[in-house]
Amino acid sequence: MKKLYLAFLLTSTMLFSQNSNNTCEILNKINALIQAEHIRPKSVDDSLSVFVFDNLMNELDPSRNIFFKSEYTEMSDKYRTNLDDLILSDHCDFLDDITQKYKNGLLRTKAVLEKIQKEPIDYTKKDTIRFYKKSFPFYLKKEDLEKVWSKKIRYQILDEIAETSDNLDSLKTNFKSIELKAKNLIISNEICRINTLLETNIKQEEKLYNYFCTYFDPHTAYFSDDSKTSFVASLSKEHLSLGMTVNLNEKNEIIIAELDPNGPAYQTGQIKKGDQIVSISNQKETLQVSCASLESISTMILSESNKSITLTLKRNSGKNFDVYIEKQVMKDEDNSVFSFIIGKDSKIGYIKIPSFYADLDGNSRKGCADDVAREVIKLQRDNIKGLVIDLTDNGGGSMEEAIKLAGMFIDYGPLSIVVDNNQVKSVINDPYKGLIYKGPIVILVNSNTASASEFFASILQDYNRALLLGSNTLGKATMQTILSLDENKNTDFLKITINKFYRVTGKSHQYIGVKPDVVLPEFYEGVYQKESDFPTAIKNDSIQTSLKFRPYVKRALIDKLAKNSTTRLADNYFFNNINTINKKIDELVNKPKAEIPMTLDAIFKQKKTVNSLWTEINTFNDENNPLDVYNSTVNQYLLSVYPNDKTINQYQIDHLKTNPYLNEAVNVINEFNAAK
Repeated sequence: MKKLYLAFLLTSTMLFSQNSNNTCEILNKINALIQAEHIRPKSVDDSLSVFVFDNLMNELDPSRNIFFKSEYTEMSDKYRTNLDDLILSDHCDFLDDITQKYKNGLLRTKAVLEKIQKEPIDYTKKDTIRFYKKSFPFYLKKEDLEKVWSKKIRYQILDEIAETSDNLDSLKTNFKSIELKAKNLIISNEICRINTLLETNIKQEEKLYNYFCTYFDPHTAYFSDDSKTSFVASLSKEHLSLGMTVNLNEKNEIIIAELDPNGPAYQTGQIKKGDQIVSISNQKETLQVSCASLESISTMILSESNKSITLTLKRNSGKNFDVYIEKQVMKDEDNSVFSFIIGKDSKIGYIKIPSFYADLDGNSRKGCADDVAREVIKLQRDNIKGLVIDLTDNGGGSMEEAIKLAGMFIDYGPLSIVVDNNQVKSVINDPYKGLIYKGPIVILVNSNTASASEFFASILQDYNRALLLGSNTLGKATMQTILSLDENKNTDFLKITINKFYRVTGKSHQYIGVKPDVVLPEFYEGVYQKESDFPTAIKNDSIQTSLKFRPYVKRALIDKLAKNSTTRLADNYFFNNINTINKKIDELVNKPKAEIPMTLDAIFKQKKTVNSLWTEINTFNDENNPLDVYNSTVNQYLLSVYPNDKTINQYQIDHLKTNPYLNEAVNVINEFNAAK
């Protein structure tokens, strides 16, 4: 028996050693590539070690209720400033140690939850709870484990009860029966979530690789073969899809929101709008929706490697039923350019660019720039007098597409200056001579306008080719490329920041974003994460340049239009009220919270405050007269040929009719035309 045990011990040690060697091998390949190619490489030192360790701990135990303080202190003493030395000397077994302690923490937490589930909870006991926006110290002591989880569960149950009715007296009257159901739901979901973490082959390696990468900048990242495939697919307007969209309902259940009649989900004949997704399987593992993370559910649905999945669904609280679906290559309507015309008299064209998608295989003209060109041609057949290009919530994509598109709206000249890791400057010139469209342009931007879309918008702003209207953009002026860590294996990849872009003026919007000519507020302005919020973001700077370029109109005209717009909107009901609501959101999300009593009354009051704010946001409408939005002549014909597109087309029209940003963009273009 001793011999058998010793053999097992040796085998386990060898296995961990092999995993450790592989982890270190990948990390050192990542580092070698970063040191050779990154725009701003940094040393692998104690600073990196602290960054990686702290982020890994925050990822594993964000609420500070898994690791004991003694365990954290032990790991911190051993690893917090030593990971750099261990990685460089090929000793990555620290990850096995951290992972094992994490699994032990999950197992003892599960045992505590099972105990709490069997015992009654005392709701008369006086206690308070406080929420922290940022991570707080590891404080959990062995003797406090049950107390900490009892408090967390008690709050979650009271919060769940407060959600079930707007009548506090009714909740108090029926408290016993509601509490029993809520307690079972909350604890079962917590145990299920832990089981999912334990049963799934927990791979902390990818998290470790990515925290190592993001130490150098927020956009450098490790890709496995699967994650690389999914990332590349996200840059295309066509990819493997189930042909359906899902939403969270008020009970946090995942519901089928829409079905594309051309998609595989609809064509099964078994799925209906409103069906609840209970679980998702890819034939290798099954995720129970009630206790899996939204990230893991999203990955299961969207991953290109999951070419077929089985959905377990429930309809109208009936029995569960399974539906097997094989994905098909479909057009992503949410990631495709579309256009409309605004107004019957002074026709203004509108083009929405949701992302700078590209045909990365190079076999067809399915890129964003060519799609925009087609929409411009359609609109010009109806003699538009101006053009609004909507880049709100456009997170970027292909820089090549952004360069092509900018060239279509600039006659000729330099577009940008790119600097590589050797500080070599290269000028990107307009690839096309001439203009696809000569009329006035307004570009709509917001906090989520990023990367390639910022690049495009800044070029048209510097050339006085367009007036920018909206809120300050994200602030990313760097470019990434995907490189293989080992060309012989081609299984591990690095998305690495290799270039930084500067405007033709020598300035950069890196870190600070592009400031619109007309600055307007947007909902959640203080909540959106900007480039400057990332601790490792590359800072802003500028370079000397003597580039010559010819502006489209004089800057004085753009400034005048912007000033008149700002004056026109000074007393605007919609925008002034956004500012008021944003202050409330800021109070709710960003300001330190006072302790609240652990009572149904206090939690019900808190819930009512939060719900009233969301109701205020969701029911808030623009008081301007609805815009006259309709399809171009060509698109009207196409809708008659493809009637299945009418539903989404009507949704897009209805959404634009009361868009106050679009309304002001139309006002600016009309003023520009009147001044000619």
